[in-house]
Amino acid sequence: MMAGQEHIESYHHIRIEDNYYEAPDLTRRLPVHDDVLPSRDQMLQYTSRLYHSHEDITLKRYIGSGVAFVSLAAENLLSHPFLVLRRQCQVHHNSHRYHLLPFTLLPTICHLQQHQGLTTLWKGLGSVLLVRGMSLGVEDLISKVTPWPKEISWHSSLKHFFSAHIIKVVSVYIVSLAIVTPFYSASFVETVQSEIASEKPGILDVFREGFMRFLNWGAPAKGRMLPIWALIVPTVTLGLAKYLFSMMIKGAAVRLLHVRYKNKCEANGALPKDVHNSSAVQNIELTASLIATITSDIVFYPCETIVHRLHLQGTRTIVDNLDNGRSVLPILTNYTGATDCYENCLATEGVCGLYKGFGALILQYSAHIALIRISHFLLTEIGTLLRKPKQKPQPAVDISPPAISNLTTPGRSYLLP
Repeated sequence: MMAGQEHIESYHHIRIEDNYYEAPDLTRRLPVHDDVLPSRDQMLQYTSRLYHSHEDITLKRYIGSGVAFVSLAAENLLSHPFLVLRRQCQVHHNSHRYHLLPFTLLPTICHLQQHQGLTTLWKGLGSVLLVRGMSLGVEDLISKVTPWPKEISWHSSLKHFFSAHIIKVVSVYIVSLAIVTPFYSASFVETVQSEIASEKPGILDVFREGFMRFLNWGAPAKGRMLPIWALIVPTVTLGLAKYLFSMMIKGAAVRLLHVRYKNKCEANGALPKDVHNSSAVQNIELTASLIATITSDIVFYPCETIVHRLHLQGTRTIVDNLDNGRSVLPILTNYTGATDCYENCLATEGVCGLYKGFGALILQYSAHIALIRISHFLLTEIGTLLRKPKQKPQPAVDISPPAISNLTTPGRSYLLP
């Protein structure tokens, strides 16, 4: 009896208490309070989650990557027709229709398609992509030849955000924007000029025109065109303000979405580890980025209108008349700077004049969000069809040891081999 009792005491890590038991490999990650061990049902639920199918985790990761790719394509390709409409509305200072709502643009789009064909809303796409790639390349080059980083992490603390680190990042962004501004101006002209009244530009014309704008630094090359230094200041200011504002909105959105997802997981009985799975992080990052982009575009829309009018002044560009979509007209302005443009816009067009073409922005992000939702639904359905059928789990077996009082032989223990 004593030998058997001593052998039982040697297994001190197994406790028998009111239908509770402890298995060291499984309960070490479960909360244990006041020596109360998890119940048998909790253990079965935990083991089912612990041995969750790796195929499901991989599938969710692929779905998240696919949706992120679709969102990137929508941001750079699908949004271009709406970008063209928006810019043409912004620079038309004498327009009668402001197109503040999306439905007023639909008849105009139909007329443009009838008179100029399907490609009229895709003009300047190549130059826009080249300028974006050039901007990324300049930022990367500056960050490599200097000790300045090229981006701010959204999860940085507020103190770190406003420290010397941000000065270095801002320096990279300011230099890259200043270098790219002449080429951005040339690309902007290609996106707003009418195809039926202007010669179709070549693929690399954006670099030729950009260098010409850059060489005429001190004085305008022709007519009322503003010198490039007068365009760099408002362009850099707008770009930097949008970048910093977008980063702050994204950081706040990520934190709020993390808290919301964590609370949802805890309400559904999920484990803390489930809050940080890769698919959830991908969804949160994508949603936060979209929220930040939409918010910054809305907040800085009036400033964008002013900057775009300054870039087009003096270029002798003929744009489509979006009042009806059937004719073209020249843009002739005589602004001396951003302040003069703002005052003239308020005096002649009112506050709504700063929001001309806002309906195109609504259409752009409506299509963007719809494409993300459709792609997520389709990828989920395809993944469900391709996933192997799961085997039915075996019924849980109660493996808890019997009470010692039910042992028939007092001198032996059921723990003995």
